[in-house]
Amino acid sequence: MTRAVEMLRAAPTRTDVDEAVLAECIAACVECAQVCTACADACLGEDGVADLVTCVRTDLDCADVCAATASVLSRQTAYDAEVSRMVLEACATACGACAQECAQHAEVHEHCRICAEACRRCERACRELLTAIGG
Repeated sequence: MTRAVEMLRAAPTRTDVDEAVLAECIAACVECAQVCTACADACLGEDGVADLVTCVRTDLDCADVCAATASVLSRQTAYDAEVSRMVLEACATACGACAQECAQHAEVHEHCRICAEACRRCERACRELLTAIGG
């Protein structure tokens, strides 16, 4: 059992959302935020950084959206399904855009390949949770 699942179970209030799907999405968001931040940093260290400006911006936007999504999803007290749906849609969109951008650089930059994979995983997790909550 992951710590995310433990925390969801320890909360005094619960939602009817499948906790395994919710926990997976939270974990994917946290991982994606970290990976996107690291990818942006790695891009800044590349010799051709001028060619990676869009990638850096997309990485940082995705990292911020993923971090916010993980925070919103972690809050179970006074749960608001509509807000959850909205942040999940935004996160899936940001992850899709970041995956697409990083994939363009993946053959040259390993960090972009890794980032594209993390973004695809997070996008899938967000879409799965959206389905689970009826979004």
